[in-house]
Amino acid sequence: MANLYLIHKKSSAEALALAQEDKDALVVLLQDGVYLDVSGFNKTQVYAIKWDVDIRGLNQRTPSTVKLISYHDLVDLIVANKVVNLT
Repeated sequence: MANLYLIHKKSSAEALALAQEDKDALVVLLQDGVYLDVSGFNKTQVYAIKWDVDIRGLNQRTPSTVKLISYHDLVDLIVANKVVNLT
């Protein structure tokens, strides 16, 4: 079971930094959290909600290391992991 960080605000850089230090972290960017720069994340799996990326026109700016998922996929991640929601 991983620690699932739900990042939904542009002002959540501190939460991203905390997740990067967590060896058991999975990060999901949703809503305005998809604006955050995660290009430096090497060891942490980062997901982003595809709908949120698409609606904000960020398709070309999303790093290839970020896995785009649906809200349905997010539910599966929430059920399977421990949620850490820092706002």
